[in-house]
Amino acid sequence: MALLETRVAPEWVDYNGHMNDAEYARAFSLAVEELMHRLGLDENGRRHHGYTLYTLETHLCYRREAHEGQILHLEATLLERDAKRLHVFFEMRDNEGNLLATSEQMLMGIDSQAGRPAPFPSEVNEAVAALPRAEPDAWPELAGRRIGLPPAKR
Repeated sequence: MALLETRVAPEWVDYNGHMNDAEYARAFSLAVEELMHRLGLDENGRRHHGYTLYTLETHLCYRREAHEGQILHLEATLLERDAKRLHVFFEMRDNEGNLLATSEQMLMGIDSQAGRPAPFPSEVNEAVAALPRAEPDAWPELAGRRIGLPPAKR
């Protein structure tokens, strides 16, 4: 599901001449905000429902460099969900479709008044149910990876 198109801002570029690692996280955060809007959790929706999403965990993988002015396309695939959590896989691509980075995230629904996890409000739950979802055997190849060193060779 296409979520966001943005451009690498000059202030996102570091001393190596490419997008700084923290700015990839910023771009994926902007994609989460767009996802929230599509779920009815824009500013008015958050106020109306007294509800928001928090990021519990993220796993960011850098695949290729992005450079100043480059257009970035961010897409999302829903992997899993329950009554109050979303497991989402985001991809960042360039205009040629090359994969630049991925971000796998666990998002938690939060009752804003209580500051505690809570099930999705019914309207938000309906919007979540309508999201395109990958079946477990059709997850993106890079989803579900763990970080670690490969076993030592003997």
